[in-house]
Amino acid sequence: MIPDAEVERVRESADIVSVIGEYVDLKRAGVDFRGPCPFHQGTHRNFSVSTRKRMYYCFVCHESGDVFTFVQKRLGLDWPDAVRLIAGKLGIELHETRSRNEEGPDPRSPIWEANAAAAQYFQRVLWEDDLGRPAREYLAQRSVDRALAEKFGLGYAPREIGLMRAHLATLGIDDARQFEAGLLSRRSEEEELRPRFRQRLIFPILDLGGRHVGFGGRLIGPGEPKYLNSPESPVYSKGQLLYHLNEARLAARREERLFVVEGYFDVLRLVGAGVSAVVAPLGTALTEAQAQLIKRYTSQVFLLYDSDKAGLKATFRAGDVLLAQGVSVRVVSLPTGEDPDTFMLANGRDAFEKAVTASIDVFDRKVQILQRGGWFADLHKRRKAIDHLLPTIRACSDPVMRDIYVARAAEMSGVDRRVLLDEAAGSSVRRGRAEPAPPSVERAAPPPPDSAEPRPRPRRVVGPGAAAERELVRAMLRERDVVERVTERFGPDTFQVPAYQEIFQRLLNLGSDGTIEELAAGMEPAVLEEMQGLIDSGEAIQNLQRTVEDSLSRLELHRLKEENRRIDRLIVTATGVEQDRLLKEKSENTGEIRRLHDSLDHP
Repeated sequence: MIPDAEVERVRESADIVSVIGEYVDLKRAGVDFRGPCPFHQGTHRNFSVSTRKRMYYCFVCHESGDVFTFVQKRLGLDWPDAVRLIAGKLGIELHETRSRNEEGPDPRSPIWEANAAAAQYFQRVLWEDDLGRPAREYLAQRSVDRALAEKFGLGYAPREIGLMRAHLATLGIDDARQFEAGLLSRRSEEEELRPRFRQRLIFPILDLGGRHVGFGGRLIGPGEPKYLNSPESPVYSKGQLLYHLNEARLAARREERLFVVEGYFDVLRLVGAGVSAVVAPLGTALTEAQAQLIKRYTSQVFLLYDSDKAGLKATFRAGDVLLAQGVSVRVVSLPTGEDPDTFMLANGRDAFEKAVTASIDVFDRKVQILQRGGWFADLHKRRKAIDHLLPTIRACSDPVMRDIYVARAAEMSGVDRRVLLDEAAGSSVRRGRAEPAPPSVERAAPPPPDSAEPRPRPRRVVGPGAAAERELVRAMLRERDVVERVTERFGPDTFQVPAYQEIFQRLLNLGSDGTIEELAAGMEPAVLEEMQGLIDSGEAIQNLQRTVEDSLSRLELHRLKEENRRIDRLIVTATGVEQDRLLKEKSENTGEIRRLHDSLDHP
């Protein structure tokens, strides 16, 4: 038997338009979709699918029902098999029971209940308690009125340690449940439990079913971190949720567009101005799971990140993740120093829509920035410009758009299309899909059985570039600020050792406030063992900045040598202008290789 909670989970996740659209030619008609009825073989568009009601109805034969009913009648399945079929399409694993007596309540219900009670408490403190005055004043400074704040359920977590804990206890929510929900935390087993959120403006985070699964907290006053999210829990995984998607999805489908912004206040401001189809990641880079969620509701995304350097990097990382899902991605450029919150507040909806109309494809935005920086005018810079464009070309899953991107890159750089295609395809080969796997890591020998427990030994890495990757990952695990510095030069996909590549990607997704436990969640045992070895290594990093710079230089050195080897292969068949270009490129690479050798302590 399929428990009711499992059925509801599938129903909430199912996109009724996508499911029925596999069997019926649906076209948008206002807020709904219309097509010929598959039950009486109609030829006119009398069959309506409502995204709001999640139901279908035929105005001629009067067939109606939900997504499960449709699959039952259309495919001749019984009800449980219809649920299983849709769950399989969504990749949802069903946990079935033998009988209704064995079902019991959803094990996640106590956490949802605890979070909902905490949300009510935070809201009451914000609006009815003198303790909430700092947060009320802060909202006034940000021009967020009470109606808008209440629409999003904003609250305030007071600085006092025992208030929330005691209030929830009176409702029967004990410390163990509060801890499991992430409302209480502690750094060690010996430490007393304390509220995770203190002196913070609280943003409730809801899942697609409208249940409270976690919170984001913005610090009111000095201190770090400025933003803090709930920890991972049975109901909350920040890489698989999007802030405001529970409300934005219907608007996204209706308007055939979705805005992705960086922060909670950006979402509030746009919604307050009438732009409902807007979501934000939860403090991390956009993940593949989040992109798949977005794909369910729209095929067109507008990225509205900050206009500074960090914002641009986040824009292009998100763009590549979305392109891999077949989504069309456009970038809305705001004036320097502006974000969606400040821009909408200062200029209004009309100016915002003009900026949206002026948006350009994410690849063209990359080209635009490189062109303005003079990267296509200089031979050596041109090579690096291509390196900036290739990840987006590789990420694009739409073959037509990928061909357009290649043509655009060839036009701007003067590089032959065939060479660009070879380079785009060659990267995946060098990462190990068609050639032997990257160099492995030798494990340290175990200590003799009768010896005292030794100090952890460093692991020796074999292979060009792998040692540099190891040092960078060690540095990133010790100081999270290093992740941003490394990302300015290299992305996770450029690392050749799979374990280091995965750790780097997880650090990037986790953000600066994540814990080692959150980093390790779901990690393969071999990768987890490798990470633990780096953390436990007795080697000290004497000069962090120098270690990072040297390791980055060694990776660049390895990349340039690989590039010259590639050029050597191409020169054999190249002639004329193309051969001259390759020779010049190799000469420039060789000059840079000498410079890097000179800058390193050891060549």
